[in-house]
Amino acid sequence: MDNVEPGGLPPSGAQWTIAAGGHEAVVVEVGGGLRSYRHDGVDYLDGYGVDEISPGRAGHVLAPWPNRIRDGRYTFGERTLQLDLSEPERNVAIHGLVSWVRWRLVEQSADAVTVEYDLPPHPGYPWALRLRTRWSVGPDGLRAEHQATNLAGEPAPFGFSVHPYLQVPGVAVDDLSLRLPARTRLLLDGRLLPVGAAKVAGTEYDWTTARPIGDARLDLAFGEVIRGEDGCSAVSLTAPDGSAGVRIWSDREFGWWQVFTGDSLPGERHRRSVAIEPMTCPPDAFRSGKDLIVLEPGKEWRGTWGIQPAS
Repeated sequence: MDNVEPGGLPPSGAQWTIAAGGHEAVVVEVGGGLRSYRHDGVDYLDGYGVDEISPGRAGHVLAPWPNRIRDGRYTFGERTLQLDLSEPERNVAIHGLVSWVRWRLVEQSADAVTVEYDLPPHPGYPWALRLRTRWSVGPDGLRAEHQATNLAGEPAPFGFSVHPYLQVPGVAVDDLSLRLPARTRLLLDGRLLPVGAAKVAGTEYDWTTARPIGDARLDLAFGEVIRGEDGCSAVSLTAPDGSAGVRIWSDREFGWWQVFTGDSLPGERHRRSVAIEPMTCPPDAFRSGKDLIVLEPGKEWRGTWGIQPAS
């Protein structure tokens, strides 16, 4: 356990550092997520200090749903359920139930760490899940392998995402070139909830070919992702001259990308980096059913994504 402050644990709990081939990452106990990732001393993750509470859910795991659920209310099977409104200003439940809980260490080596959390049934989500993540680093960068198992005796609705903020050090968000392989974007209401979808081709939201972010203010989900032959899709941020960049990829389990340019974050984090989140489903999937995973009793879901320098 690294970086423990005198007198107790830091706000994000135990710290586990993994390193290999010039890649280094710090995984934390609280939220089971990622506090930092660097390669050859360059920080590609806009993380946070050991003495800080994770700002803007930086690096957190988002489960058993990502993004927002309208009014925190949904119907599954024969039940109508009410979640706590964790974003009360928009009257929504946001980003699941595991961001601020302590995950337990399962296994650790020099280049990998596995953490796990057993989610108990809640009044608004009455299913028990076991969530496990193996974080590792190697020649191809950072890799995250996620697993969710339904421990309940009945089917459970499920969605998953993560919340890394990516950066190219020394390059402002406006100047970053974004490549985002997706054919559609969601249309949102004033509460950032989906009301429809539109094609991006020929519009200001088309980043299928890399171009600068400019003054675009994004907190938006993109769908119909374009995949490679391996079934993966990838989003990249690069410096204007192409000399540096960062790439985030996800496997076929993730059919959506959420992109957030940090405009609503306060202070020095305002528009300092870009959160690029692979999602299994769009916002409000518990209500719409769009790409919602239904985990049968005893069954598991697995998904993998990663980050690597782009040049």
